[in-house]
Amino acid sequence: MRIGLFGGTFDPPHKAHLGASLLAMKKLQLDRVWWLVTPGNPLKNTKHLRPLEVRMAEARELARHPRIDITGLEAVINTRYTYDTLKFLVRRCPGVHFVWVMGADNLRSFSRWQNWRGIASLMPFAIIDRMGSSLYATGSRASQALARYRLPERFAPTLAERKTPVWLYLHGLKSPLSSTALRALRKETGNH
Repeated sequence: MRIGLFGGTFDPPHKAHLGASLLAMKKLQLDRVWWLVTPGNPLKNTKHLRPLEVRMAEARELARHPRIDITGLEAVINTRYTYDTLKFLVRRCPGVHFVWVMGADNLRSFSRWQNWRGIASLMPFAIIDRMGSSLYATGSRASQALARYRLPERFAPTLAERKTPVWLYLHGLKSPLSSTALRALRKETGNH
């Protein structure tokens, strides 16, 4: 079984989340993608973050795909950091080939994540090309530190079984959609 793990606040979930999941599923030949809807990102201000249940319901409504599962796992297992969540899954699901999936915007700040090198050692990861972010992401501290482990995109179908650390870039999705921008718009219009 090959499962892509796609984490975030999903506040709000949008079509680029779905597009990224479908792109990863196709190019990485994944059986499923799990959206790990977080109770709150430790690197972001969560003051106006809507309740987890609301975000998960919206994510389910948007995804409506038989191979995309929406989960609030971090709230259930009481983890705050991605590394702890991924470590839990690797331990609990032996034999499953997980791939961490994230947007290029997250690669830019990846070196600020708690134990980011540990994440890279736990499982392969795929970066989804994002409009505007990709040019800067490849020059980020984490990207530079992990450059020797980057594979060409043509190896995407075998990424899930590869020895870590290993990662690659997936191209093909250039959506300008952003949860951050959608939240800002929601705040401007007063629709919290």
